[in-house]
Amino acid sequence: MLNISGLSTSYGSIKAIKGIDLDVPQGSIVSLIGANGAGKTTTMNSLVGLLKPQAGQIKFLGQEIRGLAPHKIVNLGMSLVPEGRKILAGMTVLENLEMGAYQRKDKEVQADLAKVFRRFPILEERKQQLGGTLSGGQQQMLAIGRALMARPKLLLLDEPSMGLAPLVVSDIFKVIQEINQEGTTILLVEQNVRQALKIAHYAYVLETGKIVLHGKAEEVAKNPRVMEAYLGGAKADT
Repeated sequence: MLNISGLSTSYGSIKAIKGIDLDVPQGSIVSLIGANGAGKTTTMNSLVGLLKPQAGQIKFLGQEIRGLAPHKIVNLGMSLVPEGRKILAGMTVLENLEMGAYQRKDKEVQADLAKVFRRFPILEERKQQLGGTLSGGQQQMLAIGRALMARPKLLLLDEPSMGLAPLVVSDIFKVIQEINQEGTTILLVEQNVRQALKIAHYAYVLETGKIVLHGKAEEVAKNPRVMEAYLGGAKADT
């Protein structure tokens, strides 16, 4: 579904990602893991057109999308749940969700809204509440719901567990799996490496802007380098 080759993005003279290659097969969950500053968010923002890569290709469903405006990429079927959620704090829950469907012209928007409310009942209960007054976990649900309202074929999730309580994190990861099982392909950036590798089919490890390891998620999880750097070492993992 998504093929990235030789992708490089810089901030001025600082090269944040350095010629990375990455594939996301249709129907899969692919995790991109790495430490703070590795280039994970830069990668996500480059894919959706929020940053302009200096080199490389981004092919989505066979079409080159590097250089396209973000709204055109959304129309093709790719949606981002950004790091920090970025909900519209001064708008209601319902208005935030409606913004996710802003470009849609079909007659199934209300049906998809009902589906989001079934997935996240708390959002229906608080649909007239301002987004900025929700808890962190509820805001993350809202951010995911807003992205789903665009009816994406590929959903990009950037650090969905950031700042959330452990029980809420568990619920969010269950939702991610459910969304995937219902047919949406997922690219997941996540510092909670153990959880990310547990639900993923494939994984890539990004260090200082370069892919240093990739493969099936269960194989990546057993790699000594990954175990030592991200999973607390072999003894802790066992």
